[in-house]
Amino acid sequence: MVEIIPFQENYAHHFYDLNVAWLKKYFYVEPYDEKVLSNPKKYVLDPGGFIFFAKFNHQIVGVAAFINHQSFFELSKMAVSPEFQGLKIGRKLLDFCIHFAREQRWKSITLYSHRSLASAIHLYKKVGFQEIELEENSRYERSDIKMLLHL
Repeated sequence: MVEIIPFQENYAHHFYDLNVAWLKKYFYVEPYDEKVLSNPKKYVLDPGGFIFFAKFNHQIVGVAAFINHQSFFELSKMAVSPEFQGLKIGRKLLDFCIHFAREQRWKSITLYSHRSLASAIHLYKKVGFQEIELEENSRYERSDIKMLLHL
């Protein structure tokens, strides 16, 4: 059974490792990624964001974060360990995050991605995210799609 738990300092290395693994597989680790992943307290939690871990059989196998940009929350740094993909852990994390955002009474959730990540884009569309215009100077060099979920 998958359990979604809030950030705990002793699991911070999973936040880094799980994200760096997928970034290196599909792209590369951008300076912004390195900064956020190396210091989640400073760049995610202290500014009012959240990090959640997916725990399966007492092992951290997934992660997702909400980064507070003051005018909106970005769903970011979502990753599932390759050996646990296919078990719908990403969907459980996403559903948890959407439920959490609704409980917080947020109006929407924004995310940035890349069209080459077809299964992720499919999942986002399946839960209701819609493509919106991507600003020219996105903080992610790799992003070529921006999506919004109205809550």
